Amino acid sequence: MTRPPASVSSTIAARAEAAYLGLALGDALGATVEFMTPREIVHHFGVHREIVGGGWLKLKSGQVTDDTSMSLALGEAILASGGRVDPLACAEAFDAWMRRKPVDIGNTVRRNLLTFRRTGVPVAPASDHDAGNGAAMRVLPVALATFGQSEAAVRAAGQAQAHVTHNNVVSDAVCQFLTLAVQDLLRACSLEEMLGHHLGALLAAHPELSFRDRPRRENPSGWVVETLQAVLQGLLDSDGFEDCLVDVVNRGGDADTTGAIAGMLAGALYGPQAIPKRWLQALDPGVASRCREQARALLPLTA
Repeated sequence: MTRPPASVSSTIAARAEAAYLGLALGDALGATVEFMTPREIVHHFGVHREIVGGGWLKLKSGQVTDDTSMSLALGEAILASGGRVDPLACAEAFDAWMRRKPVDIGNTVRRNLLTFRRTGVPVAPASDHDAGNGAAMRVLPVALATFGQSEAAVRAAGQAQAHVTHNNVVSDAVCQFLTLAVQDLLRACSLEEMLGHHLGALLAAHPELSFRDRPRRENPSGWVVETLQAVLQGLLDSDGFEDCLVDVVNRGGDADTTGAIAGMLAGALYGPQAIPKRWLQALDPGVASRCREQARALLPLTA
């Protein structure tokens, strides 16, 4: 679907900023309960709804994990490449990020970045086993940098960043869907309108991603199928930004990543006015500043 050029309005820019802050907030909120089951969350928190740090990573309150830090690294690479998603620049940025010893890193990301160090090839080998959510969690910079481009160009850019660490057809499909979904929501499409534009083709190609006719996805793993199911169920079963993120992270499992992706989409959908002030006050101020700056910088002047 090719869309006509249009100026990037202040409203779109504000939604982009909300999407980036939503990514970081969902990450910080979910990290506290990552790898816990819903029953364990209830036992320890009742309903987990505050950014307090802790969790298995023993984070400080407001600290984020690899979901946000890889997104920011990718955004820096895109900006340094003049707005292009260049696989080599992305791989170098991710490798530099890994050398800084991040608080958390996924096994697939680590393995394929070590392969890049050894070979210099910025595209990971294709693998049926690399359908994790490590590429899907960082699509936001691509969605912003390619805003207003043709659907084919958006899909190609999304795949280019994903293949640095996750060269897998299901991961590709989810990354492309999420990138296009963010762009629709920035344009003020409703959730149902966005799903109407993109969900049919996604499920036709990958019926395992179906979520409406499935039981509530509790304790989602790092498999991108379970990640997307939990996120979309949470968006549809909730009413508002905070309600959505609380719903998603209290499902447990890979809660920092489901929280980050849900926050990205909910931020774009509901806009900055919907983000709880207490959460923004709790978020690491350096991370918040970088998210705001990148959101504005990545959007093209015209799109």
